[in-house]
Amino acid sequence: MNADSELIREWIDKADHDLGSAKLIFLHIPEYFDTIAFHCQQATEKYLKAMLVYSGIDFQRTHNLVFLLDLLSQKMAFSEDTYDKAILLNGFSVQIRYPNKNVYLTKEELELSINIAQEFRNLALQMIGIKE
Repeated sequence: MNADSELIREWIDKADHDLGSAKLIFLHIPEYFDTIAFHCQQATEKYLKAMLVYSGIDFQRTHNLVFLLDLLSQKMAFSEDTYDKAILLNGFSVQIRYPNKNVYLTKEELELSINIAQEFRNLALQMIGIKE
């Protein structure tokens, strides 16, 4: 395994931990909607970063999913729907972790956020060629 392969695997593993945390919290403490949404955003960010490493594209430290998609668009095309999903999750980045940034989400919005993060996971694994 080369250094890039190892780094890609580390990004995927960290992203899986975020997505797994979002799913578990949703099942057991759904009123922690801000934490669930945050983990969905974080998982998606890490899946995108795994794809960037795989694509050989350097990136700066950022939580902006649209910026990361723009970088990836050098290697592949993304639909407007994909961008819309990234924009939705962007609203759940680090800022909502602070007391003055309250976000209230419905069960349906949380399920959508989890599903979006799962879609980005599937995209990353497909692009990178990781089979389950």
